Amino acid sequence: MSKLIYVTNTSLDGYIEDESGAFDWGRSEEAFPFATEFLRTIGTTLYGRRLYETMTFWSDPAETYRPEGREFARLWQNMRKIVFSRTLKVVTAPNTRVEDSFDSEAVRNVKRESEQDMAIGGAEIAGLAIEANLVDECHLLIHPVILGGGKRALPTGVRRNLKLLETHRIGPDVTYVRYRINIDNPFETL
Repeated sequence: MSKLIYVTNTSLDGYIEDESGAFDWGRSEEAFPFATEFLRTIGTTLYGRRLYETMTFWSDPAETYRPEGREFARLWQNMRKIVFSRTLKVVTAPNTRVEDSFDSEAVRNVKRESEQDMAIGGAEIAGLAIEANLVDECHLLIHPVILGGGKRALPTGVRRNLKLLETHRIGPDVTYVRYRINIDNPFETL
């Protein structure tokens, strides 16, 4: 069975976008090679509509991007993408399908059948997956900014114990942390 990994950029105070919906503060040239290497391990990504629409930037032929983006574009185009949206009816990116609702049992089946790890992006959809005990790891890229409000990176009202697996710096300012979620017994200390 593959792992489902929630990966996101977050502010120091735990937001993925500010109160106006902007997330331009989360860009880091040093994080780009890191994201490309992470994508090599992923066979399927689950998205919410808004993040998927943002990521369709990578749908053009890989050679149209700057050299450092070509491999990321190729990897992104080749992986399977499942978008959960009640409003999106047509997709433009290759290897993409739309589901009109989040079905935790269907996601569990995809995890069982997948030969590679899976990623999930978009706070709302990731929150549903965390609540359903589907997410195995959280990979957070913490940026040196306090937003004071906006969209939370992690769901409220859900408690899970985590085990720190890895941490390191990406460039001069971004901190990467990788946690395992104890799914078998969410309240047991690891």
